[in-house]
Amino acid sequence: MTARHFSTLDHLISRFDNGLKTLTQGANQATRRPDNTHAAATVSDADLMDEQQQKHIAGLMRINHTGEVCAQALYQGQALTAKNDATRDAMKQAADEEIDHLVWCEERLQDLNSQPSLLNPVFYGLSFSIGALTGAISDNISLGFVAATEDQVCKHLEEHLTEIPQDDHKTRAILTKMLEDEAHHAHMALEQGGTPFKPAVKQAMTLMSKVMTSTTYRL
Repeated sequence: MTARHFSTLDHLISRFDNGLKTLTQGANQATRRPDNTHAAATVSDADLMDEQQQKHIAGLMRINHTGEVCAQALYQGQALTAKNDATRDAMKQAADEEIDHLVWCEERLQDLNSQPSLLNPVFYGLSFSIGALTGAISDNISLGFVAATEDQVCKHLEEHLTEIPQDDHKTRAILTKMLEDEAHHAHMALEQGGTPFKPAVKQAMTLMSKVMTSTTYRL
């Protein structure tokens, strides 16, 4: 059987469809579940935390949800302009795994009587553009950007885990599994030939990420 050849228009339609699904609540389904979330579901959040604490955790999960929105956009943009099939396949695999993270964060926000950031469409557009740009430069730069981005995400998750109460097993299980996956994605990107970014570049990326975290915590 002859493999189907996808045109540029096919790829653009696919990316547009992915963007709509990413930004629409309930449009995606998780294929995996982090450990302990089902067991923890029998305990009410109201029994674990007061209103102020619940709002704080919701703010952290909103940051993480927007981070996953950005990850989807980044991977889709990079896949669109990737130079070879191996890089494109690696981006797609990572994006598929990130969908689980997106759903977990969305569901946890619902549990906490909260909602995703209103700024998600803006951050999706910016991240998609950055992904497409780095992919157009070279696959090595694109993969290096993935590794540097995932390193930052890991740091955010580690910081958030220090702020989540030990008895909030559901949130901790989600963040712990996300941390494991993100570290794997960073390692995979470098193994695929990603160019390690210099500290100065990573510092600039950190400053940019603070804009996202400071705004989406409340909006």
